[in-house]
Amino acid sequence: MMEHGWEPVRGLPARLPPGERLLWQGSPCGWALARWAFHARVLALYFAVLLVWGAAWSLALGASIHAVLASGLLPVALTAVVFGLVALLAWLSARTTVYTITNRRVVMRFGIALPMTLNLPFAVVEAAGLLTHSDTSGDIPLSVAAPARVVSSMYWPLLWPHVRPWRLSRVEPMLRAVPDAAQVAQILGRALAASASQPAPASLPATLAPGAEAPAHGAVAA
Repeated sequence: MMEHGWEPVRGLPARLPPGERLLWQGSPCGWALARWAFHARVLALYFAVLLVWGAAWSLALGASIHAVLASGLLPVALTAVVFGLVALLAWLSARTTVYTITNRRVVMRFGIALPMTLNLPFAVVEAAGLLTHSDTSGDIPLSVAAPARVVSSMYWPLLWPHVRPWRLSRVEPMLRAVPDAAQVAQILGRALAASASQPAPASLPATLAPGAEAPAHGAVAA
């Protein structure tokens, strides 16, 4: 089977019901995810400081340059392994994630080992923000009404990295490292505004749970 081959529509647990339209669908940028979510630059600075400090300390103790270079081969190799793992994790996370915006809800399908789907009807979305980066990618956090279960801190580890950092008391799901984030935020903003001007459709509360099949307004994980 192909990855997520059980999906009747890519990124969705079921086909869209009558009256619901797909407005936008996309995935995180792998490099932006590694840079901003997995903090690749911070790791680079950390390991660079360790390597320089270790070399300087060895030279101060009287070691030769050749000995310092030889002793630094193992730390450099370990650093390369760490960065390789971070890059692989970011790539897999981006590859297995699909964000979907319709005229009624936001759907986030994610998960490497355990694929899950988070369904957020507009009725439970109080506000959406935007944080742009220098590469035009960005993050779109979603403030969810308190009765929804996903705002509980127990869901933070399940949602990471698709969640706003350091918001543990009231969790905010977040579309992470989205390419052309400003344009996507405009699409979402117009959809939320249009939904607010109409009577709210009947829908299930925002949920995040494992399962096999569910109505289009439910949340599913395989």
